[in-house]
Formats: sequence, C-alpha cells, structure tokens
Amino acid sequence: MELEEIYRPIRENLDEIEERLKSTGDVDSPGLSELLDYGLKGGGKRVRPILVLLSGRIFGCPKDRLMSMGLAVEVMHLATLVHDDTIDNSAVRWGRPTINTLWGTEQAVLLGDYLFSYAGYLTSTTDNLRVIKLLPKTIMIISSGEIAQSRSLFNLDQTEENYFHRIFSKTASLFVMSTVSGAVLAGAPEESIQILQEYGHNLGIAFQIVDDILDYIGTEDEMGKPVGSDLAQGTLTLPGMLLLEQYPYENPVEKLFREKGGDSYITEAIEMVRNSPIIDQCFDVAADYRNRACCHLDQLPDNEFRRSLYGLADFIIHRRR
Repeated sequence: MELEEIYRPIRENLDEIEERLKSTGDVDSPGLSELLDYGLKGGGKRVRPILVLLSGRIFGCPKDRLMSMGLAVEVMHLATLVHDDTIDNSAVRWGRPTINTLWGTEQAVLLGDYLFSYAGYLTSTTDNLRVIKLLPKTIMIISSGEIAQSRSLFNLDQTEENYFHRIFSKTASLFVMSTVSGAVLAGAPEESIQILQEYGHNLGIAFQIVDDILDYIGTEDEMGKPVGSDLAQGTLTLPGMLLLEQYPYENPVEKLFREKGGDSYITEAIEMVRNSPIIDQCFDVAADYRNRACCHLDQLPDNEFRRSLYGLADFIIHRRR
C-alpha cells in the first residue's frame, strides 16, 4: 500500500493538523517565533499523528476529539529531535542545519522545553485524565532511554536486550502514546486498547530498526544527514552488533569504539555491512516486529482505518528493501 493510500481515510484530518502545526509559530515573541518557524518546517512523514487518527477513527471517534492529540504527539516528537540534536551536537537534520548549529545550545534546549510544554498543554485540552497522564509518563521513558544511550557511547559491552530496551524508550514509547491515546479518546474497549498498545510498541521497534539499517545503506540525500552518523557518535545499533558478532577479528567497529573515532573505520564498517547478509538479517528482525504488531489487528473493526494500520506497518518495513 502506497503512503498516499494509507493517508487517504484521514487526509483532511492530517492536512488540518499540518496547518495547525504551521500556525504554532504565531506567537508574540519574535525570537521564539523565528525558532518555531524553522523548527516546525523541517519535514517528516507525520507517522505519530497518523497513528492517533487511525487508532481513534477505527472506532468511529469524531475527528475533532482527536485533533489536539494528533498535534501534541508531533510537537512532542519534534521536541525530542531538537534535544537529540543538541545532545549529539548534530550539525544537519532533514538536509539543513540544526537549531543548535544556527542558534546555539541554549536556544535549542529552550525551544525543546517550549515544545514539550506546548505538547503538554495540547494534551490537557483533551480533558481525559488517562491520556493526560500518558504524556509525562512517556517523557520519563524517553529521557531514561536517552540517558541509557549517552552512557553506552563507544561501549562494546552491549547486548541486543540493551539495544531493544533503548529503542523502545527512545522511539516506540511515543508510538504507544499515539495509538493508546487515540483509542482511549474514542472510548474503545480495554481489549482493543491493549491490541493497539502492542501494535504501537512493536511497530515502533520495527520503525527504529529500519532507521538503523538506513544509517548503513542509505544516502545523505535520502537521510538528510551523513550516512554512518550513529557510528560516528559511538552509538551501537543492530547492524553494528551483528557485524561484531559475525566478524570478530579485525573488526572496524571494535577499532572505532576503542579509539573513539576514525572515518576510515566508519567507511569500512558500512562497506562490510552492505556486502554481508547482515542487512537482510536486520530486515528480517524488523519484519518479525511488524508481524507482532499486526497479529491481533483482525480483532478490531474491519474498515478502511484498520486497512491503513496494516498498510502503514508494511510501508515502514519496506522503505528500502
């Protein structure tokens, strides 16, 4: 299923969220307005608001009840990116300079704080205590994942369990917030909410695995940032873990991490991964999480929104396969 077909049942709703996102920069503070205008117009596929909308509309929830939450999860996602770029001292995202590159660390941190706060305000307008509680809980999980990652940089003593815990915290937890909030606002049965929670969890894991694959096989134009960025920052992801496991001798990742740098090691690691079975193995893991995500969707109402949930899962794991 093509992305446009996935969007089709919620196209008007998504366009409205996009317009509201653009108007977020209309504030009575020139400095803040400048940062917001730049930060909110970077790009992205709006996967998280799509999840809110599909998870609510599948149960017949009126769109107006979902719009603020759809905007909230995207604003929160953008806040995490601003803080991530600042922590990692990243120079480029979406093919253009990052906030921290153009305006410095202090302005970037404050913009991220503002966006988190705005996401909290938007969530509070749902007047649903369960949904409101989801936001701080998710921020806590994301922050714990960020701390875990920062403490594991250039560390070779990591397990796949560490990796999956980290990517749940940093990525999948916001997918869970998106699917659960949509279902809760729709008044869905608890069993259905749990199905969508598992869908969000496993889809988020699959999404991040594919992102980590693309860091090895993508292009700078495609990624909007240099290929091998994770390796350069000392972040060990699934392709690198499998490379260490399957090629234990004279391994470029091991050399890179022990010396805490070396462009030639990054180039060598990328070439080794590209010319090995590792890419297919990682895609197989992502496909397994896609299957886990979708295995109980047939228990939800059979309509165009459910079909889009299936389609979104397939789209995510086939981005470059």
